[in-house]
Amino acid sequence: MHTCDEETTTDLDVAALAARLQRMEDVLAITQLVARYGPAADLGDAGAVAGIWAEDGVYEAQPFGRWVGHGPIAGMIGGGHQEMIRAGMAHVLTPPHVEVDGDTARAWNHALNLRWDAGNDRFWVARLSANEWTLRRVDGRWRTVKRVNRNLDGADEARALFAGIASTGG
Repeated sequence: MHTCDEETTTDLDVAALAARLQRMEDVLAITQLVARYGPAADLGDAGAVAGIWAEDGVYEAQPFGRWVGHGPIAGMIGGGHQEMIRAGMAHVLTPPHVEVDGDTARAWNHALNLRWDAGNDRFWVARLSANEWTLRRVDGRWRTVKRVNRNLDGADEARALFAGIASTGG
């Protein structure tokens, strides 16, 4: 027979375990969402890329542009991006560091833009950027509210995006 204290302790253990499992599932879902960007962009699938964002989501990739909402984000992929894809461009994103807080989250990672150089039979890194992702749970699924992408070209602004990782202590 269990005492009241034993049942309370067991309930607390189960609740703590459930919370840990939910956090792990959230981190995995966000990691998978971020990982979808490169293949979807390289495929030129504008709808799949736009679907990574919330309806009102923002993608800032200076100096190239700022797109708000599914239509403009899809248009970025469906437009001039297609020519670069056909010329041998690839998006490679590193696994993100993810911090979840209920139905919101932040993530940070690097992104590399690789380009094919047929004349020299090699790929080269055309761009390396810092990324900060702000996400929220929408209808039970994680979506990007805002992605800020800045060239790591020595400017303080790009490195400052990673200050969020240092401040989390995680």
